[in-house]
Amino acid sequence: MNTKAIYMKSPSYLKYSLLLLVFFSITSCFEIIEEIDLNNDGTGTMTFTLNMSKSKSKLASIMLLDSVNGYKVPSKADIQKGLNDMVSELKKAEGITNIVKTADYENFVFSVKCDFNKIDNINKITNKITSQQKSNAASTSYLFDDKNGVFKRKYTYSSEVKKQYNKLKTENKKVFNDASYTVIYRFDNEVISQNNKQAKISNSKKAVMQRVSAMDVINGTGDFTTHIQLKK
Repeated sequence: MNTKAIYMKSPSYLKYSLLLLVFFSITSCFEIIEEIDLNNDGTGTMTFTLNMSKSKSKLASIMLLDSVNGYKVPSKADIQKGLNDMVSELKKAEGITNIVKTADYENFVFSVKCDFNKIDNINKITNKITSQQKSNAASTSYLFDDKNGVFKRKYTYSSEVKKQYNKLKTENKKVFNDASYTVIYRFDNEVISQNNKQAKISNSKKAVMQRVSAMDVINGTGDFTTHIQLKK
């Protein structure tokens, strides 16, 4: 069973997650971080990070092996190729520029960053991946009304997420016990209000952060839907 199906579709989950699947299967300490820096004119930057630094000692040892738990351990070359393939896919997308990938093998932190002309560019990539996967996993989309200073995220949970999780072996389910998904939105103007009870406005009032456990995502109690009103 492919554990990447547990998570919502995201631009950075093209081939990246497949290559790092083995790590998900052997460590329960990982965090996925999605960051959106949105400018007043609708342009912005999206950064997607997989942080496994809490398990770096264990992962460093595993990287010396050929396989573990029935999975082939990817080499640095394998991971690098996956990142390069993902960058190539993003370069084909409309309105996506300045794509940068980073791979920190000492701390096991991997990220991909790109600029977008408008938030709908991200939606188009997400929709493309969803259609290619032909799955009923949870979905997400974004909307920014620059005239009224409103940022929205629509998140739709799918029971297919829990079904996929239930099919996993017990040892593979443990990977999600201490895992989390964090989203951070940053804006030029101050945030007047936001309606997601699981999220918080930063002290600067120019950012909103939400951290949800992997199990809440799987069970459907973690909701990323939000409506953020910015100061005009």
